[in-house]
Amino acid sequence: MLVERGVVMKPRWSIVMPVLDEASTLRGVLDALAPLRARGVELIVVDGHSGDGTSDVAAGAADLVLTGPRGRASQMNLGAARASGDVLVFLHADTRLPGQALPAIDEALRCGKPWGRFDVEIAGAAWTFKLIAALMNWRSRWSGIATGDQAIFVKRSAFDAVGGFPEQPLMEDIELSRRLRRRFGRPACLKARVVTSGRRWERDGIWPTILLMWRLRLLYRLGVAPERLARSYSR
Repeated sequence: MLVERGVVMKPRWSIVMPVLDEASTLRGVLDALAPLRARGVELIVVDGHSGDGTSDVAAGAADLVLTGPRGRASQMNLGAARASGDVLVFLHADTRLPGQALPAIDEALRCGKPWGRFDVEIAGAAWTFKLIAALMNWRSRWSGIATGDQAIFVKRSAFDAVGGFPEQPLMEDIELSRRLRRRFGRPACLKARVVTSGRRWERDGIWPTILLMWRLRLLYRLGVAPERLARSYSR
């Protein structure tokens, strides 16, 4: 919370970060957000019952640390329910915001867009990461769909109007985007870039990961249940 002249001010922005077993890297992530907290941005970390002491790492580096049912949708909805801000920013633990994130969001909101996302850049040495990121950004602009890696932001009123994230184990970001697009139009697509980790691609292989994600998206569009898709994703 920001205190001005002895008065506790309500934050305009709340960052909600779902985490699971991120103890080894989380402190650096939260330290990078400390300047935003100093400007009055509320930071909420929601742990999905990690087994490595993630909550202990987050304590003191966030305004609120919650523990809830495992699953990004459930964790982000819990964080949103406890958030005080008028604007919600959903940030993955392996994604870094650009330096001018807040002014960029404000400009989008002033232009009448109640929700949006950033362009993405993937950290890593592989040349294919630049191609993957470019395709992700192009696809998002073309489809009007945002993904969690792009740091979705949304006015609380719009988020509440569509019922928040659907309580499903996978593709929750896709479904939220669809609901927001139907109700409020296409997202603001900010050219400022968040930087997300390439660790999943590096661990599981770049092309196998790309093919898996394409397959899962296609099956979801064809109506396959998210629970079934989540089993394939976890394998």
